[in-house]
Amino acid sequence: MIDLRRLHVLRAVAHYGTVTAAARALHFTPSAASQQIRQLARDLDVVLLEPQGRGVRLTPAAESLLAHADAIQARWDQAELDLRADRDAPAGPLRVTGFPVAVSVLLAPMAARLGERHPRLSVRIVEAVVPQSFDLLFEGAADLAVVESTPLNPPLSDTRFDQQPLLDDPFDLVVPAGNPLAGRERIGLAEAAREPWIAPVPESPCRLQVMAACGAAGFSPDVVHHAHDWNVTAHLVAHGLGVALIPRLARLAPDLPIARVRCAGDPHRKLLTCTRGGGHARPAVEAALRELRELAPTAVA
Repeated sequence: MIDLRRLHVLRAVAHYGTVTAAARALHFTPSAASQQIRQLARDLDVVLLEPQGRGVRLTPAAESLLAHADAIQARWDQAELDLRADRDAPAGPLRVTGFPVAVSVLLAPMAARLGERHPRLSVRIVEAVVPQSFDLLFEGAADLAVVESTPLNPPLSDTRFDQQPLLDDPFDLVVPAGNPLAGRERIGLAEAAREPWIAPVPESPCRLQVMAACGAAGFSPDVVHHAHDWNVTAHLVAHGLGVALIPRLARLAPDLPIARVRCAGDPHRKLLTCTRGGGHARPAVEAALRELRELAPTAVA
């Protein structure tokens, strides 16, 4: 018989990439996590991990086992849902997570609406970057996330997660108020090719999207400043230090001497909702998804 606790350790190794990282997430010591996997391998009489450089990799037997493990986890989650769910009205805790702009513009108003409409529902929000949101979902510490679509996300075919489109968030060109481009209703991005640029920091998911938008317009931007927060970027623009692409969802300080100009071709980033596989069927999650779909069209108007 397969010990589901040991199987969960193997799933964690596959998700986090190393035994050490998996052990940290599961609050094990690395040696304890390794022991769990060795015992699982002995139970099944197969090799699950093999050395690769200074680390390990999953064997084909482990990959095959994980396909079944993900299905088992989904069925277990559904069993809990069937036993505990109140089919009449959303109730209990709902744990949601998202990156800062999503929390400010989507998750906060969603939580307020749910509180008014479903008094037995308790929404708990955690701000988290995109990779952390997937970790929280995997660990069962979150029920719903709003994430950006990035090349580093799990593929849509990954059955551990149910990722669904929520909205397209256009990038606007933000320029100082005195810039000749400030009075335009819409511009081609190439018109800003010779400007100094302010771009997201390299680890930001939007970095690739900003650089790709400029590349599609036929130029590589001269990036002179980097920022993580969109309002920091806007302040740099306000002081005449460059121009920037900023998502329309980002709410900038209203008193800054800047102008947002729409771009021809509508470069944008995609936002997704994400639950664990099958988790969208929980009444509380269903209610939250309905609110998000209602909020999305007006958020980027």
